[in-house]
Amino acid sequence: MSRGLNKVMIIGRLGRDPEMRYTPSGRPVTTFSVATSRSWNTADGERRTETEWFNVVAWSSLAEICNQYLVKGQQVYIEGRLQTRQWEDDQGKRHSSVEIVANEMIILGPRRSDSNAEDKDETIEEEEFPF
Repeated sequence: MSRGLNKVMIIGRLGRDPEMRYTPSGRPVTTFSVATSRSWNTADGERRTETEWFNVVAWSSLAEICNQYLVKGQQVYIEGRLQTRQWEDDQGKRHSSVEIVANEMIILGPRRSDSNAEDKDETIEEEEFPF
């Protein structure tokens, strides 16, 4: 079998509210960041925590759903594939970025309804987050 596999699954918390925009052809795209943390004990018994940040991109109907229901601090499951983008800035410097192109999203914490969207800041302040 010569096929490859490019699949990523993460569970983490949103680092910022999603941002939705539209391509020139009118296709919705939403971007947001997700932080995942892992903890371990060193040989000396010291507790360590490490946080890894992922940029996530969702397209079409998933983009609209992410934009409507996700908020900063919310815990989510994201499944998708890794994609590397490369570009050159105005000064001619080359940049690259690795992101997750989502094809599935599951809200793991309480959902935000449109009726209590104003209350989302209060909810986030009540909980403790590592970031």
